[in-house]
Amino acid sequence: MTNQILSTARQRGQERQLSYAGAVTPQEAYTLLRQDPTAKLVDVRTNAERDWVGRVAIPDPQHAAVQWNLYPAGTPNPEFLKQLEQVAGKDDVLLFLCRSGVRSRHAAKLATEHGYANCFDILEGFEGDKDADGHRKTVGGWCKAGLPWLGA
Repeated sequence: MTNQILSTARQRGQERQLSYAGAVTPQEAYTLLRQDPTAKLVDVRTNAERDWVGRVAIPDPQHAAVQWNLYPAGTPNPEFLKQLEQVAGKDDVLLFLCRSGVRSRHAAKLATEHGYANCFDILEGFEGDKDADGHRKTVGGWCKAGLPWLGA
C-alpha cells in the first residue's frame, strides 16, 4: 500500500508540475506514517500554532517540528534547512504539513532544491481552508479527516 500511495502522490506531482516529489491527502499521509516507520511528518507551522491550535498525534520519531516562519514577526526561519538536516535524511520520505497547505509547499520545494529526494506536501494542511463563515477545520485538512490530533 505504501508504494501505491507514493506512486499516486508522484503522479499528482507530475500532473500539477510540482517542483518536488508530489502531494498526499491527509489520510494518505497518515497511512504512510502508520505503515512506514521511517517516514517523517515535518510540521512547518509556528510553535505558537502548534501550542494554541493543536498538533498531530503521532510518535515523536516520525514527527518533527521545523518552523517555516517565526512567531510573532512572521519572518522566514533562517535556520530552516539546518534544523531540517537535524531531523531528516536526504532520502527519507518527508511529509510537509502547515495550516492549509501553502507553507508546506514552499518547504517541500526548498528541501528538494537542497537535495532531499522524497518531499511531499500534505494537501489541505492541518486545518484546511476557511468555510463560508471564516472557520477552519470544517472544509478539509488533517482535523476534518478525523485523523489523530491533540488540541491546545
